[in-house]
Amino acid sequence: MAFDDDAMGITQFKVWYNQFKDGCSSVESEPHSGRPLTCRNDQVIAKVNAEVMWNCRVTIREIAEQVTISTSSAHPVVTEDLAIKKESPNFLPKLLMAEQKQFHVEVSQDMFDATNSDPNFVNVTITGDES
Repeated sequence: MAFDDDAMGITQFKVWYNQFKDGCSSVESEPHSGRPLTCRNDQVIAKVNAEVMWNCRVTIREIAEQVTISTSSAHPVVTEDLAIKKESPNFLPKLLMAEQKQFHVEVSQDMFDATNSDPNFVNVTITGDES
């Protein structure tokens, strides 16, 4: 079987061959020097979190500009590290904190009690958000 230089470089193949011949049995890359990963550290995650909490309508591009990271770096910080997803024009946490869950239970109980005490309550209820 002949190797085409375009498909896999013959030089790289020789490097791998020599490594395995010398006893290397791992196919994983060894740690190497280079530019350190700076976009997923605690400081950057905290800055991104502050941006989202300050303005829930902020975009990934705006977050990246404010925190001075790329948009491709900002996206996993928001979705994976902070567990926040984009809903309509707002960012919302995927998981509620204990206080938020308790608040939802209390509000639901109040609504349930109001509906039981006044059957016409649902007909006069107006819903909306902060905008």
